[in-house]
Amino acid sequence: MANSPVSLAISGKTQVFGIIGDPIEHSMSPPMQNAALNALGIDGVYVPFRVEAAKVAEALTGLWALNVRGFNVTIPHKQAVMAELCHVSDLAQAVGAVNTVWRTAAGWAGTNTDVLGFVSPLKVGDRDWTQSRAVVLGNGGAARAVVAGGVELGCAEIWVVGRDRDRLNTFAASWADSPLRPPLHTALWPDLTALLADTHLLVNTTPIGMSPRVDATPVAADALAHLPATAIAYDLIYTPSPTQFLALATQRGLHTVDGVEMLVQQGAAALTLWTQQPAPVDLMRQVLRSHLGLSPL
Repeated sequence: MANSPVSLAISGKTQVFGIIGDPIEHSMSPPMQNAALNALGIDGVYVPFRVEAAKVAEALTGLWALNVRGFNVTIPHKQAVMAELCHVSDLAQAVGAVNTVWRTAAGWAGTNTDVLGFVSPLKVGDRDWTQSRAVVLGNGGAARAVVAGGVELGCAEIWVVGRDRDRLNTFAASWADSPLRPPLHTALWPDLTALLADTHLLVNTTPIGMSPRVDATPVAADALAHLPATAIAYDLIYTPSPTQFLALATQRGLHTVDGVEMLVQQGAAALTLWTQQPAPVDLMRQVLRSHLGLSPL
C-alpha cells in the first residue's frame, strides 16, 4: 500500500490543495495527501507553496483567485494567517493557531487539527486522564496544541517546562482569557525531575533530538527513572524514529508515541474537512513511514 502509484493526470477539472510555510521543502504532507486523494478517487493534487512571512496576505488572495480548495499552514504562519480569515474556529482561537484552511462562500475559514492529531493516539483504550498530570517540555508554538490536547483529555494538571522564566510567564498569561481554561502551571528546567514522580504524560515539543543532534535527549535516563511505570512518553519529533528520548523511555518499559501519528491524524482530519470523505488513515500512515524510511507497522 505504501508504494501505491499516485496518478499525476492533471486537467482543468483537477482540484488543488496545498500547504504554505517557509521553509516548505521538508514537508512530508504532499506524499501523504496525494496518496490519499488518489485512493479516494478524487481528481486532486496537493502542492507545497513556499510563502514568505511578509507575503501571507498576498498568498491567500492568490490562492483564492486560483480556486485552491483548501490548504494546510505550517511554520511560521500558523498565527499570522488568522488575521486573513473570515472565520476562525473556537478551538483555533483558543489555541491561537490555525493549521487548516478551507473555502466558504464568505472567504477563507480556518481551524486547528493539530490538537486532534495530538490526542488521537492517547484516546486508544479506556484510560482515564482526569487524575493525571501532563508535563510539556517547551513553551513554543507546538506546546499550545499540546496544552489544548491536555484539556481535551481532561488532565488534572498541565505543567509547561521551559528555560526562561519571562517566556514561561508570557506563555501562561496568553491563556488567561482562553475559554479552554487549562489547569496550567509552569516550571523551569532544573525543577523537572521533581515533577516526574507523579507525571502520567511527558511530551517533548522542543527540537532536542532532531538532526543533526540525534543523540541528544531533553530528559536524561536517570530522570526518566522517576516516571511511574504506567506513564506515556510522547515526542512530537517524527524523524529520527525513535528519538533518543523515546529510546530511553522504551528501555524503561514505558509506552511511547512519536510524531508520525500526530502528523498522520492531523492530516487525515484536514483531508476529511476538505473532501467530506473519511480519510484512508492506514494508507496515509504507511506512505508517511515509507517516505521517512521507517519500517511498515
